[in-house]
Amino acid sequence: MATSTARVLALLEILQAGGIRTVGDLAGRLEVDERTIRRSVKHLSDLGVPVLSIRGRYGGYRLAPGYRMPPLMLTNEEALAVLLGLAAGRRSRLFGTSAMAGESAAAKLRRVLPEAVSRRLDALLDTMAVTAPTPDSTGTSDVETELLLRLAEAAKHRHPVAIGYTDRAGRRSDRVVHPYGVVAHSGRWYVTGADTASGENRSFRLDRITAITAKTGSFEVPSGFDPVTAVIAGIAATPWKHDVSLRVRADLEHLRRYLPPSVAVATELDGGWLDIQLRAERLDWIPPVLAAMDRPFVVERPAALRDLIRALVSRLADYAS
Repeated sequence: MATSTARVLALLEILQAGGIRTVGDLAGRLEVDERTIRRSVKHLSDLGVPVLSIRGRYGGYRLAPGYRMPPLMLTNEEALAVLLGLAAGRRSRLFGTSAMAGESAAAKLRRVLPEAVSRRLDALLDTMAVTAPTPDSTGTSDVETELLLRLAEAAKHRHPVAIGYTDRAGRRSDRVVHPYGVVAHSGRWYVTGADTASGENRSFRLDRITAITAKTGSFEVPSGFDPVTAVIAGIAATPWKHDVSLRVRADLEHLRRYLPPSVAVATELDGGWLDIQLRAERLDWIPPVLAAMDRPFVVERPAALRDLIRALVSRLADYAS
């Protein structure tokens, strides 16, 4: 468990399931020693939770009959997960015609949270943006909740932050960033804004930030700045190993189901064709995407991609026979 508070809440959750739990069982479930379990039980008792100590060979701890946990006792991480789920569902219209349901649920949750936690989560909801999930998503990055909340607060109140950052090549640097907004895109979190080290607007992956310190001062967000557009444009312009050029006979809507704007730049040509430009560190994922797209295509470069496509065709023919 990351904190004593999280451990105590997890202990209460186990006891809520009913029955008598031995000290050894609880210690094993929570991956702590028995002394820590006894301290956590005392903490629950100090909070007014009626934990009974049962003596004897089959003794242990249980909650007093009839006790029910208050409606909400959430850690910061749990509250963040619930509110982000509500926000993502609302913005992707998963609530159908009843968007008020999501708004109402989020409002009720914030009202019963401690003021400090509620204020920080509000800062995140006020500054975050969420893009639609895309086929290149490989899962949610492991971002520390504290880091995400601190960046959101800095973006809302327009305070600079100093960060330690490790880029995709493993190079570490220290820089001061003016965070204009935080964006969830393709399973990862990004912060985007002015970077004093380069003098340009940059986007940074949160899972590559190694340290963060609040700085004094303030900044202004440029008029019309869109964090989502900045993040997607930055990803599309990343100088990957391979420069790929294709022509695909398909409409733009069909193409975007397989190659989102963050991956490929598309230009409409005559005759229903699209010019596709993209950069990639590896080429092996492109042939399956073209096969799934099921539209006529021409590979202009690189030649190595044609070889990979022929190899995929050969494997599929073998499988079919």
